[in-house]
Amino acid sequence: MREFSLPALYEVPADGNLTDLIRRNARQDPHRTVIARKRDDAWVDVTAGEFLAEVNEVAKGLIASGVRAGDRVALMSRTRYEWTLLDFAIWSAGAVTVPVYETSSPEQIAWILGDSQAVAAVVETEAHREAVESVRDRLPELNDLWCLDGQPAAVKELAAAGADIDDATVNRRASTARADDPATLVYTSGTTGRPKGCVLTHRSFFAECGNVVERLKPMFGDENGSVLLFLPVAHVLGRLVQVAAVMAPIRLGHVSDVKALTDELASFRPTMVLGVPRVFEKVFNSARAQARSNGRGRVFDWAADCAIAYSRALDSAEGPSAGLRWRHRLFDRLVFRKLRAVLGGRVTHAISGGAPLGERLGHFYRGVGLVVLEGYGLTESCAATAFNPYDRPKIGTVGQPLPGSVVRIADDGEVLLYGEHLFTGYWNNQQATEEAMADGWFHTGDLGELDEDGYLRITGRKKEILVTAGGKNVAPAVIEDRMRAHPLVAECMVVGDGRPFVAALLTVDDEFLPRWAGDHGKRGLSRAELLADADLLASLQQAVDEGNKAVSRAESVRKFAVLDTQFTEESGHITPSLKLKRGVVTKDFAEQIEALYR
Repeated sequence: MREFSLPALYEVPADGNLTDLIRRNARQDPHRTVIARKRDDAWVDVTAGEFLAEVNEVAKGLIASGVRAGDRVALMSRTRYEWTLLDFAIWSAGAVTVPVYETSSPEQIAWILGDSQAVAAVVETEAHREAVESVRDRLPELNDLWCLDGQPAAVKELAAAGADIDDATVNRRASTARADDPATLVYTSGTTGRPKGCVLTHRSFFAECGNVVERLKPMFGDENGSVLLFLPVAHVLGRLVQVAAVMAPIRLGHVSDVKALTDELASFRPTMVLGVPRVFEKVFNSARAQARSNGRGRVFDWAADCAIAYSRALDSAEGPSAGLRWRHRLFDRLVFRKLRAVLGGRVTHAISGGAPLGERLGHFYRGVGLVVLEGYGLTESCAATAFNPYDRPKIGTVGQPLPGSVVRIADDGEVLLYGEHLFTGYWNNQQATEEAMADGWFHTGDLGELDEDGYLRITGRKKEILVTAGGKNVAPAVIEDRMRAHPLVAECMVVGDGRPFVAALLTVDDEFLPRWAGDHGKRGLSRAELLADADLLASLQQAVDEGNKAVSRAESVRKFAVLDTQFTEESGHITPSLKLKRGVVTKDFAEQIEALYR
């Protein structure tokens, strides 16, 4: 058994709640910009004083509508300014926010609102309203339903409803929640079974965000700093950045449509971004494909190799050689500056979570001039429970423990966590809570290793370990992460439990497929013809070969099948946080899996 900890850098308040942050900001500098919102295709700054005033208006409406201290209020929307506004307004009414992914089905909505006993809900669109109404007969506690894009719009409707509530009333209500009271119930993605509501307290967020802000001080302490949030705020990682930005404070922006991300990055010009590995893979693959289509593919590949070599050399005692430094300066003028410009031109650091980034990609971005700080966490740990420090990142790991917390590796390799940032239990599910917690330690279900400096490396999931017929233990994530980095691969899943060898199911990236077809003289072929094309299968074999480099021969993928569909949230094969529902995939594609072993 091995463990590692770092001393806390932030003193968690003995009491109080997250609304103290926006009141502090307004009191200390009411004219400071804390948020920017999009209006008529332009970014409009919102000062600390303006934000507090609007939060209070909406909170008054919630109070006037009958929301009491401790009540649960559901919030279902894409990432937008109103999400953050409603979150703090719900807290200012003394209530508890229950996030719901905007892609959730009526069945999922019914479960989350019913299990949390939500008394009110704010949704984004009329389609969301209809989804809630379709299951309203199963939600006896639900009294009010507002729509952000409705007529009237939810924010205006709530502000009008609370017109007769005075400031003293909302101030008293805002101070009712104590540090150990629930701030939010975040329902796990549910890769197996019903999602469980993780109870995260105000203390959890103070401990989490306070120590993140202090440990990443140059990123969060710059008065000109800004972060553009495009991940779902319904996910705990997006929520971490939202609260940390307000705590710092730095300028916070929201992007609802990821397809418009490039344009929004150029106009907002953040100093920091938050993403998942798939975002960073897409940026790399798109840049490489664009270079090839312009006849500069070889130059891009040389530049990428230079960036990776330069980053690796930074970790050596000698550092980059004179020749490598010269090549790096050359490619900075030719390639790297253009890549940084795509991200707005000011970004120096990014935070990546949700899945492993991959060592090669991490070195590429650092070599380009964008340090991607990979971290690790779960809903139960209020997002990041480990992350790479800005001044000593160790690429290939998920960093050191959150200051003030402890990471322990059990005798069987499981990662155990301890600290104030942890959840207090699963809502209305004592049995699940007791299974996950023991003597204050949270059992993550992940397998990992700690090195001599306390950097954590995640090696797999206990429940996802495959055991082949020959008795070989295989951690799927190691191979899958490598294969998924290939531009043609959208998703992949390794199979082989109880089988004579390891195999894989692959889906093809429909965005990249037409570009591949054009580059290989196959533009006129249909999608079905392309999926059966020998050259495409050979390209996918390269992705499999790359994945196999990370494991022994006994663990390597011997055969693969290309599926004619996609793993999506709508199909039920992945969660909103992009995790594979392995049991569902195994069941739905049982015939294809059997065919691999005939």
